[in-house]
Amino acid sequence: MAQAVKSLWPETKLGIGPSIEDGFYYDFDRKEPFIPEDLARIEEKMREIVKKDYRFERQEMPKEEAIKLFENMGETYKVALLKEIHDATVSVYKDGDFVDLCRGPHIESTGKIKAFKLLSIAGAYWHGIETNPMLQRIYGTAFETEKEVNAYIKMLEEAKKRDHRILGKQLGYFSLNEDVGPGLVLYHPKGAIVRTIIEEYIRKEHLRRGYQLVIGPHILKSDVWVRSGHYEYYKENMYMFKIENQEYAIKPMNCPNHIMVYESQMRSYKDLPLRYFELGTVYRNEKSGVLHGLLRVRGFTQDDAHIFCLREQLEDEIVGVIDFVIDTLKVFGFDEFAVELSTRPAKSIGSNADWAAAETALANSLKRKGLKYEVNEGDGAFYGPKIDIKLKDALKREWQCATIQCDFALPERFKLTYVGDDGKEYRPIMIHRVILGSLERFLGALIEHFAGAMPLWLAPTQVLVIPVSDKFADYVKTVEKALLSQDIRVAVDNRNERLQKKIRDAEVGKVPYMLVVGEKEAAGKSVSVRAKSQGDIGTMALDAFIERAKKEVQEKGR
Repeated sequence: MAQAVKSLWPETKLGIGPSIEDGFYYDFDRKEPFIPEDLARIEEKMREIVKKDYRFERQEMPKEEAIKLFENMGETYKVALLKEIHDATVSVYKDGDFVDLCRGPHIESTGKIKAFKLLSIAGAYWHGIETNPMLQRIYGTAFETEKEVNAYIKMLEEAKKRDHRILGKQLGYFSLNEDVGPGLVLYHPKGAIVRTIIEEYIRKEHLRRGYQLVIGPHILKSDVWVRSGHYEYYKENMYMFKIENQEYAIKPMNCPNHIMVYESQMRSYKDLPLRYFELGTVYRNEKSGVLHGLLRVRGFTQDDAHIFCLREQLEDEIVGVIDFVIDTLKVFGFDEFAVELSTRPAKSIGSNADWAAAETALANSLKRKGLKYEVNEGDGAFYGPKIDIKLKDALKREWQCATIQCDFALPERFKLTYVGDDGKEYRPIMIHRVILGSLERFLGALIEHFAGAMPLWLAPTQVLVIPVSDKFADYVKTVEKALLSQDIRVAVDNRNERLQKKIRDAEVGKVPYMLVVGEKEAAGKSVSVRAKSQGDIGTMALDAFIERAKKEVQEKGR
């Protein structure tokens, strides 16, 4: 792609061009903006390059020689990249008359490339830093066959229809307002109802599984964050301010509050495990360029818990959390997931022995559950390794939600203790974990998974009553009162509109059930039922419909 762009517009300077999970991109510095029509021209030139079957030739050279090479070519960004590389020698690749800096390896020749498609154009700061030049990024994807490319394009089109940012606005769930601030969510009534249902479910489930509720403040003195290590390792993501010459931070994590609850009194080995749970709202200073609807925000709420346990309890507690995650995903309609085990990053705290023990405990727990997992080297938290469980939605896309982190370091930094059966003091081990993760991200995933058509138990409006005319207002009130008495969320469409328009609007609004009420229904104490998934399913007694709806809610659509 870069070769094609340089061929069409030689004055363009090249940035970076990595492969990514779903394809690749390349960043370009070009005075004129790319337009969508340019993608077709670039693709045509790419096909010419493929047809010529140029061999990829690798050449290793001293870094200083490579710097001179790219200086002579006018590729200032490549020169900047080379100056950041610490190796004495680097590799470049050549095919035809095109030369680029690349680690490799490559396939044999351009002719081996089978099927590709350029997808979109976006802006991107050089190195992702807002004070750097803005470059133009072209995204593409590649597969073995055109059939696979077409299937992927179809999936992207379906994903566009499910975009939670568009559906969230259409359905009245939430909005993001620049006057409020980027990455800060305003929940509208329907979105607030769905979120509250999720909160109520997850709170009750925690209590049922032996967790205790705690609530902590939103701001803490900086001294606490220094003790925890966040001040050193996470400060750039924190909002800091001063009151009466004392520095405070708005919490980006809930763990210090839970630690403070633990250390508020002496603990015995008989007290452990202690499982503290909080629906804790946190704030993180994410760069504006990475904010994305509900998926990446600056203020969000986590179903956050911290477990303090004995070493011999550690694996059982981790297994219990894994079971909790899997059970919960199934309740919300997610039957597939992927698992990663992330190990120690370069920037971290704690001893090698503790990290090894923590990684072993996580790996053993996954093995006990018979779960396959990928190892993600160096991507653990700064205080401990972690398991990430990524749900897969209806389009098989992965969403990062649940995480389980094993931590020997923070109990040590905070000098947490418990008294053992021998009367001596010991350190507990700490497990950080979320089940749904960020409620904002989880709601975004739900909207896209169900394409906005929530199952009955989650739908903000479960039933819409549609009277044929105002003559049946009294019976409509009877129906509404009967539904409300059984905790069924109901609305009435009293607009002066045609019946078909009301039905159509209810379908667009993703309402699970419509009850059409006219003379026949009023006389027979019945309702004419339309289901969003089935259409007209006939007339039934009002009591019979209520029982049907209650059963469906109880079964959570499964």
